[in-house]
Amino acid sequence: MPTHRKIRVDLKERGYDIAIGSGTLEECPQFLAERSSTTHVVLITDTNVDGLYADAVGDRFTDEGLEVEVLVIEPGEESKNADVMIDLWETMLAEGADRGSVVAAVGGGVVGDVAGFVAATFARGVPFLQIPTTLLAQVDSSVGGKVGINLPEAKNIVGAFWQPIGVLIDVDVLKTLPDNEFAAGMAEVVKYGVIMDEPFFEYLEQNVAAINARDPQVLEYVVERCCRLKADVVEADEREESGRRAILNYGHTFGHAFEAATEYGKLLHGEAVAMGMVCASRLAERAGMIDAAATERQIQLLQALSLPTEPLEFDSEEIYRLMWHDKKVAEGKLRFVLPTRIGDVTLTSAVKSADVIAVLGAQS
Repeated sequence: MPTHRKIRVDLKERGYDIAIGSGTLEECPQFLAERSSTTHVVLITDTNVDGLYADAVGDRFTDEGLEVEVLVIEPGEESKNADVMIDLWETMLAEGADRGSVVAAVGGGVVGDVAGFVAATFARGVPFLQIPTTLLAQVDSSVGGKVGINLPEAKNIVGAFWQPIGVLIDVDVLKTLPDNEFAAGMAEVVKYGVIMDEPFFEYLEQNVAAINARDPQVLEYVVERCCRLKADVVEADEREESGRRAILNYGHTFGHAFEAATEYGKLLHGEAVAMGMVCASRLAERAGMIDAAATERQIQLLQALSLPTEPLEFDSEEIYRLMWHDKKVAEGKLRFVLPTRIGDVTLTSAVKSADVIAVLGAQS
Protein backbone atom coordinates (compact mmCIF):
# COMPACT_ATOMS: atom_id res chain seq x y z
CA MET A 1 0.00 0.00 0.00
CA PRO A 2 1.49 3.37 -0.95
CA THR A 3 2.45 5.60 1.94
CA HIS A 4 0.95 9.05 2.09
CA ARG A 5 0.77 12.24 4.06
CA LYS A 6 -2.62 13.08 5.52
CA ILE A 7 -4.10 16.49 6.28
CA ARG A 8 -7.38 17.02 8.09
CA VAL A 9 -9.62 19.91 7.11
CA ASP A 10 -11.46 20.44 10.38
CA LEU A 11 -14.93 21.72 9.55
CA LYS A 12 -16.76 19.71 12.22
CA GLU A 13 -19.45 17.59 10.52
CA ARG A 14 -18.22 18.76 7.09
CA GLY A 15 -14.57 17.94 7.84
CA TYR A 16 -12.54 15.67 5.60
CA ASP A 17 -9.09 14.23 4.94
CA ILE A 18 -6.63 15.04 2.18
CA ALA A 19 -4.35 12.09 1.40
CA ILE A 20 -1.15 12.94 -0.53
CA GLY A 21 1.41 10.50 -1.88
CA SER A 22 2.91 8.66 -4.84
CA GLY A 23 0.84 5.85 -6.32
CA THR A 24 -2.18 6.67 -4.19
CA LEU A 25 -4.64 6.29 -7.09
CA GLU A 26 -4.51 2.57 -6.34
CA GLU A 27 -6.23 3.32 -3.04
CA CYS A 28 -9.29 5.07 -4.48
CA PRO A 29 -11.84 2.28 -3.71
CA GLN A 30 -10.62 1.93 -0.13
CA PHE A 31 -10.46 5.71 0.29
CA LEU A 32 -14.08 6.01 -0.84
CA ALA A 33 -15.29 3.00 1.19
CA GLU A 34 -13.92 4.57 4.37
CA ARG A 35 -16.11 7.63 3.72
CA SER A 36 -19.24 6.30 2.04
CA SER A 37 -21.29 3.11 1.76
CA THR A 38 -22.42 4.02 -1.76
CA THR A 39 -22.80 1.42 -4.49
CA HIS A 40 -23.02 3.96 -7.33
CA VAL A 41 -20.30 6.36 -8.51
CA VAL A 42 -20.79 9.05 -11.13
CA LEU A 43 -17.24 9.73 -12.31
CA ILE A 44 -16.84 13.05 -14.11
CA THR A 45 -13.69 13.72 -16.12
CA ASP A 46 -12.58 15.37 -19.37
CA THR A 47 -11.29 14.04 -22.67
CA ASN A 48 -7.66 14.73 -21.68
CA VAL A 49 -7.80 12.74 -18.44
CA ASP A 50 -10.27 10.03 -19.47
CA GLY A 51 -7.76 7.68 -21.09
CA LEU A 52 -4.86 8.66 -18.85
CA TYR A 53 -6.40 8.08 -15.42
CA ALA A 54 -10.19 8.19 -15.23
CA ASP A 55 -10.75 4.84 -16.97
CA ALA A 56 -8.35 3.14 -14.57
CA VAL A 57 -9.99 4.78 -11.55
CA GLY A 58 -13.40 3.69 -12.82
CA ASP A 59 -12.12 0.13 -13.30
CA ARG A 60 -10.83 0.04 -9.72
CA PHE A 61 -14.23 1.07 -8.42
CA THR A 62 -15.92 -1.52 -10.66
CA ASP A 63 -13.54 -4.23 -9.46
CA GLU A 64 -14.80 -3.56 -5.94
CA GLY A 65 -18.40 -4.13 -7.00
CA LEU A 66 -19.48 -0.52 -7.50
CA GLU A 67 -21.69 0.59 -10.36
CA VAL A 68 -19.80 3.33 -12.23
CA GLU A 69 -21.00 5.85 -14.80
CA VAL A 70 -18.23 7.81 -16.53
CA LEU A 71 -19.31 11.21 -17.86
CA VAL A 72 -16.79 13.04 -20.04
CA ILE A 73 -16.72 16.79 -20.71
CA GLU A 74 -14.47 18.85 -22.96
CA PRO A 75 -11.36 20.27 -21.27
CA GLY A 76 -11.00 23.95 -20.47
CA GLU A 77 -12.94 26.83 -18.96
CA GLU A 78 -15.42 26.74 -21.85
CA SER A 79 -17.04 23.71 -20.19
CA LYS A 80 -17.94 25.69 -17.09
CA ASN A 81 -21.32 26.79 -18.44
CA ALA A 82 -25.00 26.11 -17.85
CA ASP A 83 -25.46 23.98 -20.99
CA VAL A 84 -22.84 21.50 -19.81
CA MET A 85 -24.49 21.38 -16.40
CA ILE A 86 -27.89 20.58 -17.90
CA ASP A 87 -26.39 17.75 -19.97
CA LEU A 88 -24.75 16.29 -16.87
CA TRP A 89 -27.89 16.57 -14.72
CA GLU A 90 -30.04 14.93 -17.40
CA THR A 91 -27.53 12.14 -18.00
CA MET A 92 -27.29 11.42 -14.27
CA LEU A 93 -31.08 11.27 -14.04
CA ALA A 94 -31.25 8.90 -17.00
CA GLU A 95 -28.56 6.68 -15.47
CA GLY A 96 -30.43 6.34 -12.20
CA ALA A 97 -28.33 8.57 -9.97
CA ASP A 98 -29.98 9.49 -6.67
CA ARG A 99 -29.08 10.82 -3.22
CA GLY A 100 -27.18 7.62 -2.50
CA SER A 101 -24.80 8.20 -5.42
CA VAL A 102 -21.35 9.77 -5.08
CA VAL A 103 -19.94 12.15 -7.67
CA ALA A 104 -16.18 11.69 -8.16
CA ALA A 105 -14.14 14.33 -9.97
CA VAL A 106 -11.07 12.95 -11.75
CA GLY A 107 -9.24 15.80 -13.45
CA GLY A 108 -8.10 19.36 -13.03
CA GLY A 109 -9.72 22.47 -11.63
CA VAL A 110 -12.41 22.75 -14.30
CA VAL A 111 -13.52 19.15 -13.78
CA GLY A 112 -13.55 19.70 -10.01
CA ASP A 113 -15.58 22.90 -10.30
CA VAL A 114 -18.10 21.35 -12.69
CA ALA A 115 -18.41 18.02 -10.87
CA GLY A 116 -18.65 19.79 -7.53
CA PHE A 117 -21.44 22.03 -8.73
CA VAL A 118 -23.24 18.99 -10.15
CA ALA A 119 -22.88 17.28 -6.76
CA ALA A 120 -24.06 20.38 -4.88
CA THR A 121 -27.20 20.75 -6.99
CA PHE A 122 -28.33 17.30 -8.15
CA ALA A 123 -31.07 15.95 -5.87
CA ARG A 124 -30.34 18.99 -3.65
CA GLY A 125 -26.86 17.69 -2.94
CA VAL A 126 -24.97 14.38 -3.13
CA PRO A 127 -21.56 13.42 -1.71
CA PHE A 128 -18.53 14.52 -3.70
CA LEU A 129 -15.04 12.99 -3.94
CA GLN A 130 -12.07 14.93 -5.33
CA ILE A 131 -9.28 13.09 -7.21
CA PRO A 132 -7.30 16.01 -8.70
CA THR A 133 -4.85 15.28 -11.51
CA THR A 134 -3.29 18.72 -12.13
CA LEU A 135 -0.94 20.59 -9.85
CA LEU A 136 -3.27 23.58 -9.66
CA ALA A 137 -6.17 21.38 -8.56
CA GLN A 138 -4.01 19.48 -6.07
CA VAL A 139 -2.67 22.56 -4.30
CA ASP A 140 -5.72 24.80 -4.52
CA SER A 141 -9.06 24.19 -6.19
CA SER A 142 -9.73 20.66 -4.83
CA VAL A 143 -9.58 21.93 -1.24
CA GLY A 144 -12.13 24.21 0.36
CA GLY A 145 -15.44 23.36 -1.26
CA LYS A 146 -15.79 26.19 -3.76
CA VAL A 147 -17.58 24.89 -6.85
CA GLY A 148 -19.23 26.67 -9.73
CA ILE A 149 -19.44 27.79 -13.33
CA ASN A 150 -18.85 30.97 -15.32
CA LEU A 151 -21.03 33.51 -17.01
CA PRO A 152 -19.55 35.18 -20.12
CA GLU A 153 -18.28 38.22 -18.22
CA ALA A 154 -17.65 36.77 -14.77
CA LYS A 155 -15.70 33.73 -13.64
CA ASN A 156 -17.21 31.40 -11.01
CA ILE A 157 -20.08 33.82 -10.42
CA VAL A 158 -22.65 30.98 -10.20
CA GLY A 159 -21.77 28.35 -7.65
CA ALA A 160 -21.89 26.99 -4.13
CA PHE A 161 -19.84 25.99 -1.13
CA TRP A 162 -19.93 22.17 -1.21
CA GLN A 163 -17.21 20.39 0.72
CA PRO A 164 -15.92 17.06 -0.58
CA ILE A 165 -16.00 13.94 1.58
CA GLY A 166 -12.30 13.50 0.83
CA VAL A 167 -9.45 14.51 -1.47
CA LEU A 168 -7.07 11.85 -2.83
CA ILE A 169 -3.88 13.25 -4.35
CA ASP A 170 -1.33 11.23 -6.33
CA VAL A 171 1.71 13.32 -7.31
CA ASP A 172 2.77 10.61 -9.79
CA VAL A 173 0.07 11.83 -12.18
CA LEU A 174 1.96 15.12 -12.53
CA LYS A 175 4.54 13.31 -14.68
CA THR A 176 2.14 13.40 -17.63
CA LEU A 177 1.05 17.01 -17.11
CA PRO A 178 2.03 19.30 -20.03
CA ASP A 179 4.73 21.82 -19.12
CA ASN A 180 2.42 24.82 -19.34
CA GLU A 181 -0.18 23.15 -17.09
CA PHE A 182 2.49 22.28 -14.52
CA ALA A 183 3.81 25.83 -14.56
CA ALA A 184 0.27 27.18 -14.19
CA GLY A 185 -0.14 25.15 -11.02
CA MET A 186 3.04 26.63 -9.62
CA ALA A 187 1.48 30.09 -9.79
CA GLU A 188 -0.94 29.08 -7.03
CA VAL A 189 1.96 27.55 -5.09
CA VAL A 190 3.89 30.82 -5.22
CA LYS A 191 0.73 32.60 -4.10
CA TYR A 192 0.71 30.71 -0.80
CA GLY A 193 4.25 31.82 -0.05
CA VAL A 194 3.44 35.46 -0.76
CA ILE A 195 0.22 35.61 1.25
CA MET A 196 1.17 33.73 4.42
CA ASP A 197 4.47 31.84 4.50
CA GLU A 198 7.76 33.58 3.70
CA PRO A 199 9.88 30.51 4.65
CA PHE A 200 7.89 28.49 2.11
CA PHE A 201 8.50 31.20 -0.50
CA GLU A 202 12.23 30.91 0.25
CA TYR A 203 12.00 27.11 -0.06
CA LEU A 204 10.53 27.54 -3.53
CA GLU A 205 13.31 29.96 -4.49
CA GLN A 206 15.91 27.43 -3.33
CA ASN A 207 14.32 24.40 -5.02
CA VAL A 208 13.37 25.68 -8.46
CA ALA A 209 15.46 23.07 -10.26
CA ALA A 210 13.95 20.14 -8.35
CA ILE A 211 10.45 21.54 -8.82
CA ASN A 212 10.92 21.97 -12.56
CA ALA A 213 12.31 18.42 -12.71
CA ARG A 214 9.14 17.26 -10.90
CA ASP A 215 11.01 15.52 -8.11
CA PRO A 216 8.32 13.42 -6.34
CA GLN A 217 9.58 14.05 -2.80
CA VAL A 218 9.77 17.80 -3.36
CA LEU A 219 6.33 17.82 -4.97
CA GLU A 220 4.82 15.86 -2.08
CA TYR A 221 6.12 18.48 0.33
CA VAL A 222 4.98 21.38 -1.88
CA VAL A 223 1.48 19.94 -2.25
CA GLU A 224 1.25 19.10 1.45
CA ARG A 225 2.33 22.58 2.54
CA CYS A 226 -0.13 24.30 0.19
CA CYS A 227 -2.99 22.06 1.31
CA ARG A 228 -2.16 22.72 4.97
CA LEU A 229 -2.06 26.47 4.42
CA LYS A 230 -5.33 26.43 2.52
CA ALA A 231 -6.95 24.18 5.12
CA ASP A 232 -5.97 26.65 7.84
CA VAL A 233 -7.65 29.48 5.96
CA VAL A 234 -10.77 27.46 5.13
CA GLU A 235 -11.13 26.34 8.74
CA ALA A 236 -11.04 29.97 9.84
CA ASP A 237 -13.44 31.29 7.20
CA GLU A 238 -15.22 28.51 5.31
CA ARG A 239 -17.77 30.71 3.54
CA GLU A 240 -15.80 33.96 3.20
CA GLU A 241 -17.69 35.69 5.99
CA SER A 242 -14.84 37.13 8.05
CA GLY A 243 -12.69 38.17 5.10
CA ARG A 244 -9.81 35.84 5.98
CA ARG A 245 -10.45 33.46 3.08
CA ALA A 246 -10.31 36.36 0.65
CA ILE A 247 -6.50 36.41 0.97
CA LEU A 248 -6.49 33.31 -1.24
CA ASN A 249 -7.59 35.59 -4.07
CA TYR A 250 -4.19 37.29 -4.32
CA GLY A 251 -3.65 38.05 -8.00
CA HIS A 252 -7.15 36.89 -8.88
CA THR A 253 -8.95 40.22 -9.26
CA PHE A 254 -6.59 41.07 -12.10
CA GLY A 255 -6.29 37.44 -13.23
CA HIS A 256 -10.00 36.77 -13.58
CA ALA A 257 -10.38 39.93 -15.65
CA PHE A 258 -7.55 38.77 -17.93
CA GLU A 259 -9.33 35.42 -18.35
CA ALA A 260 -12.64 37.10 -19.13
CA ALA A 261 -10.97 39.41 -21.65
CA THR A 262 -9.65 36.38 -23.52
CA GLU A 263 -13.02 34.58 -23.23
CA TYR A 264 -11.51 31.90 -20.98
CA GLY A 265 -9.81 30.25 -23.92
CA LYS A 266 -6.32 31.71 -24.35
CA LEU A 267 -4.87 31.86 -20.85
CA LEU A 268 -4.55 29.09 -18.31
CA HIS A 269 -5.87 30.14 -14.91
CA GLY A 270 -2.41 29.96 -13.35
CA GLU A 271 -0.91 32.07 -16.12
CA ALA A 272 -3.53 34.75 -15.50
CA VAL A 273 -2.91 34.57 -11.75
CA ALA A 274 0.85 34.94 -12.24
CA MET A 275 0.29 38.13 -14.25
CA GLY A 276 -2.27 39.23 -11.68
CA MET A 277 0.09 38.77 -8.74
CA VAL A 278 2.68 41.01 -10.35
CA CYS A 279 0.01 43.62 -11.08
CA ALA A 280 -1.24 43.43 -7.48
CA SER A 281 2.28 43.80 -6.11
CA ARG A 282 2.92 46.81 -8.36
CA LEU A 283 -0.38 48.28 -7.16
CA ALA A 284 0.82 47.80 -3.57
CA GLU A 285 4.04 49.61 -4.51
CA ARG A 286 2.06 52.58 -5.83
CA ALA A 287 0.11 52.65 -2.58
CA GLY A 288 3.35 52.68 -0.56
CA MET A 289 2.61 49.30 1.01
CA ILE A 290 5.58 47.31 -0.30
CA ASP A 291 8.96 47.98 -1.87
CA ALA A 292 10.03 47.18 -5.41
CA ALA A 293 12.40 44.46 -4.19
CA ALA A 294 9.49 42.33 -2.98
CA THR A 295 7.81 42.62 -6.37
CA GLU A 296 11.06 41.72 -8.09
CA ARG A 297 11.44 38.57 -5.97
CA GLN A 298 8.03 37.43 -7.14
CA ILE A 299 8.86 38.19 -10.77
CA GLN A 300 12.16 36.31 -10.59
CA LEU A 301 10.56 33.22 -9.03
CA LEU A 302 7.61 33.18 -11.40
CA GLN A 303 9.89 33.54 -14.42
CA ALA A 304 12.15 30.75 -13.13
CA LEU A 305 9.06 28.57 -13.05
CA SER A 306 8.25 29.46 -16.70
CA LEU A 307 5.31 31.72 -15.87
CA PRO A 308 4.36 34.99 -17.60
CA THR A 309 4.78 38.14 -15.53
CA GLU A 310 3.58 40.84 -17.93
CA PRO A 311 -0.07 41.15 -19.05
CA LEU A 312 -0.93 40.61 -22.69
CA GLU A 313 -1.79 43.61 -24.86
CA PHE A 314 -5.08 44.36 -23.17
CA ASP A 315 -7.17 47.52 -23.22
CA SER A 316 -6.62 48.74 -19.66
CA GLU A 317 -10.01 50.42 -19.40
CA GLU A 318 -11.72 47.21 -20.54
CA ILE A 319 -9.85 45.14 -17.96
CA TYR A 320 -10.85 47.61 -15.26
CA ARG A 321 -14.48 47.38 -16.37
CA LEU A 322 -14.37 43.57 -16.24
CA MET A 323 -13.06 43.71 -12.67
CA TRP A 324 -16.40 45.12 -11.58
CA HIS A 325 -18.11 41.84 -12.52
CA ASP A 326 -15.86 39.94 -10.12
CA LYS A 327 -17.28 38.21 -7.02
CA LYS A 328 -14.89 40.23 -4.87
CA VAL A 329 -16.79 43.46 -5.50
CA ALA A 330 -18.46 44.33 -2.19
CA GLU A 331 -20.71 47.24 -1.27
CA GLY A 332 -19.99 48.96 -4.55
CA LYS A 333 -16.22 48.81 -4.13
CA LEU A 334 -13.47 46.77 -5.74
CA ARG A 335 -11.52 44.80 -3.17
CA PHE A 336 -7.87 43.94 -3.72
CA VAL A 337 -5.58 41.57 -1.88
CA LEU A 338 -2.27 43.46 -1.69
CA PRO A 339 1.05 42.38 -0.17
CA THR A 340 2.66 44.28 2.69
CA ARG A 341 5.71 41.99 2.58
CA ILE A 342 6.51 38.49 1.37
CA GLY A 343 4.42 36.34 3.71
CA ASP A 344 1.66 38.81 4.50
CA VAL A 345 -1.16 40.54 2.62
CA THR A 346 -4.05 42.83 3.42
CA LEU A 347 -7.52 43.23 1.96
CA THR A 348 -8.36 46.77 0.90
CA SER A 349 -10.88 48.80 -1.06
CA ALA A 350 -8.87 52.02 -0.69
CA VAL A 351 -7.37 51.86 -4.15
CA LYS A 352 -7.48 54.62 -6.75
CA SER A 353 -8.84 53.65 -10.16
CA ALA A 354 -6.00 55.62 -11.79
CA ASP A 355 -3.48 53.41 -10.00
CA VAL A 356 -5.22 50.24 -11.13
CA ILE A 357 -5.26 51.41 -14.73
CA ALA A 358 -1.65 52.55 -14.44
CA VAL A 359 -0.33 49.12 -13.45
CA LEU A 360 -2.27 47.66 -16.36
CA GLY A 361 -0.13 49.72 -18.68
CA ALA A 362 -2.00 53.03 -19.03
CA GLN A 363 -0.64 56.37 -17.98
CA SER A 364 -1.75 57.57 -14.56
